[in-house]
Order: sequence, then structure tokens, then C-alpha cells
Amino acid sequence: MSANKRNALGKGLSALLENANTDITSSSKSTEGSTAVAGGIAEIPVSQIEANPFQPRTKFEKEALAELAESISSMGIIQPVTVRKIGYDRYQLISGERRFKASQVAGLQSIPAYIRIANDEAMLEMALVENIQRENLDAIEIAISYKRLMDECGLTQESLSKKVGKQRSTIANYLRLLKLPAEVQLAIRENKISMGHARAIVNIDKNETLLEIANRIISEELSVREVEDLVRWQNKKPESLRRTRKSAAFPLPDKLKKVNESLKVTFGKKTELRRQNNGKGKIIIPFLSDDDLERILTLLDIL
Repeated sequence: MSANKRNALGKGLSALLENANTDITSSSKSTEGSTAVAGGIAEIPVSQIEANPFQPRTKFEKEALAELAESISSMGIIQPVTVRKIGYDRYQLISGERRFKASQVAGLQSIPAYIRIANDEAMLEMALVENIQRENLDAIEIAISYKRLMDECGLTQESLSKKVGKQRSTIANYLRLLKLPAEVQLAIRENKISMGHARAIVNIDKNETLLEIANRIISEELSVREVEDLVRWQNKKPESLRRTRKSAAFPLPDKLKKVNESLKVTFGKKTELRRQNNGKGKIIIPFLSDDDLERILTLLDIL
């Protein structure tokens, strides 16, 4: 599975409402002398953002905030906060207070934020719906858009499904992606993990197990079906997954283990025979160069 150029929110912002050309709420000039464009994303100093006085949530668990702060320190902010411009270089938080507080704990000087102008709910709704139709959005960007429409425009999943012309179940599946750890969301954005892979692992309770399987998806190029089988096996065997490929979900019988070792001797130590319980499988023979490929093809009597 090929990986595209790193494209994570918070590290080279290029997501929804990226600039004035991709969002219909944007104006060609910045407001009140600020370089931040209303309707787009900008890095805003934390000192210029004030909490929303109408935020219903008043208590935040210190341990959970500390964990989020640690994640933000290492991964950056995956989902920008949303602010409303209230004056010259002054902004008020609309949504994302937990991320905002965790960013303060992490010691960030600035954070990525969607910028709203006053009384622009209808325009924001139009912009988000318009952007969702763009073909180049990844699954996480779509999920974030759906969540923004629900949080900021007061839409239910049912009303949202009508506005964007998608089944309610489809919207629910996208929203569930935002429950995944930041590392997995980044892998989805980089096309290392597909929507199908993500749906197969999203209900795994333990983050350690989830991340382990996600890493195997990338390193072993597992198919969605293989991941579904692996998750089913994991649910049947609650003990932790063994990390090596020899201890994969479908261990080889003794006879094939010997065959596997012979293949390694012949073609290289990273050669691997994989077999599922239903008898299906594959032999993987990696090569390091054109010369190495020619060596392998000669051994296979293809050249």
C-alpha cells in the first residue's frame, strides 16, 4: 500500500477550508488587520484565544487532559479547534475546549483553528457541504466535516444524511473514525490504512492491541479480509497478540515451517510463506535491487 506525502492537520495544514480559494465563506481581505482569513484555518497564538463563557462542560479530568497533552506534544493537533473572531487579534472558542486546554498543558504557543465570523452559520453549513463533495478529501477530513456540521450547525445524523445525500449508517461509520488514536487517523490520512481497514479495527477496546494491528496492516500489507479474520481471532483469544510474523494469527503447521525455512535459505531471510486456516495464502519474496530480482527470477527459472 503506497503512502502519500505526509498531510497531517497541525503539521502542514492542508485540510478542509485550507485557504480562501477552497471555502465560500472566505473573504479576499483579512479582517481588522489580522492575517487570519475568516472561514479558513490559521495558526493562532493560544494567548489570543479565550474560553467560551457558554461552554456547558465545566469539568475536565486531569489524567485525560494529561494524556491528550502528551499526544499533542508528539503528534500535533489532528482536529483544529473552532473560534469566532471577536476583535483585533482576539478570538473566542466555539468548540474544542478539551483540545485547547490540553494544548495549554502541552505548552504550545499556537494552535490550528477554524475561524468563524459572526452569524455565519448558514454560510458555514453551505461551505462544509460543498467541501464534502470534493473528491480529494480523505476519510478523516470527511469525518471532521460531518462532526462540525453536527456540532456547530445543530444537525442530527438524520438531517445531515439528507443534506449530504448519504445514508445515516455511512455518516455513523465516518464519525466512528474520530474515536481512533491519533496515529491511526494519520495513517488513514496518508492512505496507509483504508476506510475498510479502519472499520475492521475501530471497535477494538485496547489501544495497544489496536495500534499493533494497525502497524501490521501497514508493514504486512494485510487485506481488509485478513484484518477482519485477525480481529475475530483476537476476540476469541484475549491474551496479547504476539508481535513477530512467525507468531501470526494463522501459525504454520510443522511441515510448512520447514518449507518456509527452505525458502528463506534459497531466496533470502525475509522470504515468507503465509497460510490461512482455509488453505489460502501467499509466498512473499522481497528483493533489494534489480540484480537481486534477476537472481530470484533465475532461481525460479523464469529468466
